[in-house]
Amino acid sequence: MSRLTHVTAGRYAPPPARHELVVTSADGSRLHAEVHGEDGAPAVVLAHGWTCSTAFWAAQIRALAADHRVIAYDQRGHGRSPAAAHAAGYSTTALADDLVAVLKATLAPGEKALVAGHSMGGMTVMAAAGRPEFAEHAAAALLCSTGSGRLVAQSLVLPWRPGRARTRLTGAVLGARAPLGPVTPVARAVLKYATMGPGSAPDAVEACARIVHACPARVRHAWSGVLAGLDLDAQLAALTVPTAVIAGTDDRLTPLVHARGLAAALPHCVGLTELTGMGHMTPVEAPEAVTAAVRELARLYVAQNHNDAKEKTP
Repeated sequence: MSRLTHVTAGRYAPPPARHELVVTSADGSRLHAEVHGEDGAPAVVLAHGWTCSTAFWAAQIRALAADHRVIAYDQRGHGRSPAAAHAAGYSTTALADDLVAVLKATLAPGEKALVAGHSMGGMTVMAAAGRPEFAEHAAAALLCSTGSGRLVAQSLVLPWRPGRARTRLTGAVLGARAPLGPVTPVARAVLKYATMGPGSAPDAVEACARIVHACPARVRHAWSGVLAGLDLDAQLAALTVPTAVIAGTDDRLTPLVHARGLAAALPHCVGLTELTGMGHMTPVEAPEAVTAAVRELARLYVAQNHNDAKEKTP
């Protein structure tokens, strides 16, 4: 890919990984994964959202790797993970397959981690919640700027009254097949309006634009169909680990109604944080707040488990 896929300087530039690996999912799809930090540190697993990549978590990885082992991977078709070979490779089942494959490949048997997901990454966590591999490895979860269903109908990207016309046109806009093209001032403005809060800093907008515009159009379109038909409400009952929810008050893609619904439906919600003025890209728009949430959940639910496991090791 000739287009620059991420910024190369500043706080949003991805740090080099200590270790990179290729993970094979259930259907043979190959996933790029990377590990940051030192072996033996409490583990954190990061799943990015639609049209993004591991670069989206750059600020969290840079901060957390000092005292955690941070595992990030590219969802299929994103970043350095090849696209699925067939249309059937795009589904919530595939998302769950990929996450549990990454957990199995990067964590020791029985090792626990905090699993955090943004947007489609949060949906990945929900989809995988009932899997035995998830139960084996997840000590807690963080859901950032995400929802379990009705995404197109409740989107506020188009400033119209709710109804069939808005839903139909929103679906057409989000599911467009056309390439996004180069990152121009107009492209930055459009992306900022649709996905970020009005006060987002220029470097945050640039970082998101580089990542999103690098996503291949056919991959973006394929996953948009999955998101348009998303219905993970039933899976929430299986997400029984302590789970925190974060959302921006100015999120147009997954408005606050989603976060509040998740917090009410989760079996073990340990907090809902509403970030004033932030949009959909919370890990980039509010990196310190998201990092602090990850760190606190890891301290409460991973570190103690990690220490107990070390004490049992002969």
